[in-house]
Amino acid sequence: MANSWETERTETENVILKRRSVRYFQKKQVPAYLIKRIIEVGRFAPSAGNCQPWKFIVLRDPEIIAGITQTVIKKCQALSKLLDYRYRKSFLQKNIVNLLIRFMPNDLHPVPFGAATLIAQGKLKLFHDAPTVILIFKDVRGIGDPSLDCGIAGQNMVIAAHSMGLGTCWVGFAKLAFTGKSEWKKKLNIGYPYEFSSSLVIGYPVGRPDKMVPRVTTAVDWYEDGAKKTFY
Repeated sequence: MANSWETERTETENVILKRRSVRYFQKKQVPAYLIKRIIEVGRFAPSAGNCQPWKFIVLRDPEIIAGITQTVIKKCQALSKLLDYRYRKSFLQKNIVNLLIRFMPNDLHPVPFGAATLIAQGKLKLFHDAPTVILIFKDVRGIGDPSLDCGIAGQNMVIAAHSMGLGTCWVGFAKLAFTGKSEWKKKLNIGYPYEFSSSLVIGYPVGRPDKMVPRVTTAVDWYEDGAKKTFY
């Protein structure tokens, strides 16, 4: 028998708890009106001072999506060749990589770095063949933490998409197409004050991937009535 927590969940809770990242999509396109509704809930996300430090760009043109993908693949190939510390034999290059890891611990973490290698080898598709891609750019002039605000807006869109029967996946590697002197910033008319934050792929998932997946629990400290309690 289900416990009270399971039976008393709201529909919003169920959408959040059963949402999963999707990497296999059907070929049919998502109706434009659904994408507009998804963007609208992103626009209504809370942000510091309600400054809404974001800009959304919707990509549904296969040539543009393929072009950005090829740019990212080439950059991943260059990065893997230069920085793949797992197989580094040169003492000098090894020390250079170790130094870079100190300054870029997130980007050079084994998980994203491993994914970059798979993208470079053509074993991992950047946008997973999704028919629609939403690029999220942050306004660097935004107060507080614009990256956090963009993440909240993106999460709103992810949850809304899931409630509509759609699948989504965050794709951060697309930023490689918008770093430095980027042809895509010019083609998509992106300049100051906007910088790439992240991207979302959206489409109809193959099968029914939505379900609750076990998650690692962490301790939560609870202070109340002059006492501290810990629960998991």
